[in-house]
Amino acid sequence: MTTSPSPDPEVDVVLPCLDEAEALPWVLARIPPGWRALVVDNGSTDGSAELARALGATVVREERRGFGAACHAGLTAATADIVCFCDCDASLDPSLLVPFVREVRDGGADLVLGRRRPFARGAWPAHARAGNAALARMVRRRTGLRLRDLGPLRAARREPLLALGLTDRRSGYPLQMVVRAADAGWRVTEHDVPYLPRTGASKVTGTWRGTWHAVRDMRRVLAEPPGAAPAATPSPGGSTQ
Repeated sequence: MTTSPSPDPEVDVVLPCLDEAEALPWVLARIPPGWRALVVDNGSTDGSAELARALGATVVREERRGFGAACHAGLTAATADIVCFCDCDASLDPSLLVPFVREVRDGGADLVLGRRRPFARGAWPAHARAGNAALARMVRRRTGLRLRDLGPLRAARREPLLALGLTDRRSGYPLQMVVRAADAGWRVTEHDVPYLPRTGASKVTGTWRGTWHAVRDMRRVLAEPPGAAPAATPSPGGSTQ
C-alpha cells in the first residue's frame, strides 16, 4: 500500500478506483477544500494512480480485487475523524457530501446516505433501479430501516465504522455497512442526490457476470444473523446492542 503525505485532513473521502482516468479530473476537482481524497487503486491499467497522484490525491494501492476490498483499504488508510465514500466514475459529485458531514458532526445522524435520483435519461439503467428497489425492501424487512437506496455516497465517523468489523470485500460491502450499522443501533438518514451518467462502463451492472456476483454477495450479507457484527459494537451516539 502506498500513500502520499497529507497533514491532518478535516475529512477523508475514499474513492475506489479501477480504470477511471477519464473521470478522475472531474471528481477530484470537486473534493471540498481541506478534505483529502484517498484514491484506492484496485489494479488500474490506464494510469489512474499516476494521474490521481499528479492531481494531488493520496493514492492507496489495494492488490485484492473487489469493490469492498478497495473501500476497506481506504477506510483503514484514513486518519480523519469523519470518512466519506464516493464512486470514482463521475456519476456522483463529492461536493454534495458537505451537508452529510455536517449532519454527522452535529450529531444528527451516525450514517448518512445519498439516495440516487437520475439526473439524465440513461444515468441509471431500469434493471439496476429495479434491483436496488427490491434490495431496499429486503433491507427494510431485515433491519427496519425505511431506506429507498443503498447508494455509494455516504459519510460516518471512522472509528465506529472500523468497529463494525466489516468482512465483505466484494459488492456486498456497502450493504453490510448499513446492515451492521442498523444492528448496532446507529441513526441512519438518507437524502436525495443527483445521479449522473457515469464515465466508462460499469464493472457491476454493466455486465451479467458483475450483476450476478453482486446479487450473490448481497444475499450472503442479508443472510447474516443480527449477532454477526462484533459484540456490543457501540453506536456513535453512545448506545450499544
